[in-house]
Amino acid sequence: MDVIKDILTFLADNVFGQVPILIGLITLAGLLLQRKRFEDVFAGALRATIGVVILFIGIDVFTGGLSSFQTVLASAMGTKPPKADHTLTDFLTSQGGTIALVITVAFLTHVLIVRIFPAARYLYLTGHLMFWISTVTVASLVTIAPGQDQLTLVLCGAGFVAAYWTVQPLWMRPLMRRVMPDDRFGFAHTSSLSCLVTGFAARPLGSREKHDTERLKLPRQLSFFKDVNVSTALIISLIMLVAVAFADHAVVDKAAAALDPKLSPWVWALLVGLRFAGGIAILLFGVRMFLGEIVPAFKGFSDRVIPGTRPALDVPTVFPVAPTAVMLGFVTSTSVFLVCLAVFAGAGWFTLAPPMIMLFFVGGAAGVFGNVVAGWRGAVLGGVISGLVLAVGQAVTWGLYERTAPELATLADPDWYAIAWLLKAADPVVGDGTIWLVPAVALAAMVATLLVLGRAERRRADAEPAPGEARTAAGGGVAGGAATERA
Repeated sequence: MDVIKDILTFLADNVFGQVPILIGLITLAGLLLQRKRFEDVFAGALRATIGVVILFIGIDVFTGGLSSFQTVLASAMGTKPPKADHTLTDFLTSQGGTIALVITVAFLTHVLIVRIFPAARYLYLTGHLMFWISTVTVASLVTIAPGQDQLTLVLCGAGFVAAYWTVQPLWMRPLMRRVMPDDRFGFAHTSSLSCLVTGFAARPLGSREKHDTERLKLPRQLSFFKDVNVSTALIISLIMLVAVAFADHAVVDKAAAALDPKLSPWVWALLVGLRFAGGIAILLFGVRMFLGEIVPAFKGFSDRVIPGTRPALDVPTVFPVAPTAVMLGFVTSTSVFLVCLAVFAGAGWFTLAPPMIMLFFVGGAAGVFGNVVAGWRGAVLGGVISGLVLAVGQAVTWGLYERTAPELATLADPDWYAIAWLLKAADPVVGDGTIWLVPAVALAAMVATLLVLGRAERRRADAEPAPGEARTAAGGGVAGGAATERA
């Protein structure tokens, strides 16, 4: 038993938890299944791995600036995050092994489900979110059913997480088909609920054809805003300069000194904006590089291992579709969150901590999906919805994790909040022995969803004439017309 546990933990820590390795191995296996030549297999797997590494380098570049910005911004607004008796570090120390086992068992279960049910369609491959979703689920289970043994937590958590990984890309599929009409890959990110709400709410606001963010007409003097790198650097630099002007000098000096002790805070603010824009450019390059390999390589799995399946990938994969919408969603979500911060603090409700990294990814994703429905109006709405969800979610969820890891509320994406409160709703019926209702209900709902989707797809397939039948009908019509003419 200990050997199996060690193997599963190793896989979680060194394969599923390491996105470049996971993507590289899947690309390698996919190309081998297609019987590509050795040099093509080797180069393709390496390019996919390097593409993911480049993507994460870009993320590290701009999130470093966002973390500093978060500190300076909190100082400028005179706020401090609430105190916690328990920390995420403590929770990971006590439950890290359980979380690693949940990741591995859930992924193996997810693969089995996708293999059995054709309607499942997507294989969830966002490695770092596998860790965070498992962490949130374990923290919720510990909250509603304290004192459970590790095996119970692993099996119950894995069942729930596997159901989420299977269904989440499916509820995003209608919107993703508008972003990616060729359905090359699915959307696997915990911002999905904000994106979904944005997609529905943006419908009355117009159309993408009229208001597409990537086709906005600007005066000649402002045409440089069409270059997303230029507009990103300018907007973030301006926000940073305003924050520096109002923040405590000691806080700003410390942040600037971390980059260069001799640096002026004002120059540091400009450099943060420039590094942010550079990080985005690096990220997008990495996305294009690894997508160019993983998508065609995945055909090997689709043809031979899991027929008809596609990869479901991280949120940056949709950013190249509408980079202007990404920035519009990010700036709007940040603005709305800051307004909520001021209102909540003034009313004495809760002191929010600006989650700049989440505001970027969630706001940017909602901006893309809002844009595909209603252009720039939808992108702005997506930012508003994201800012509100992250602000309200943080305020109401902090206390839920006060006995485990309250920081999960400040690091959260919208789906985290939904999972937390969905499991909290089960609290009245979950007790000794009834915690098994959590995975049982989740898996039952997932199976029902897949059966309904499968039946709907079979109906559509039956309603469409087969290609041969269509050609025969068309040929008969031509022949009949010719015969009539001859008669």
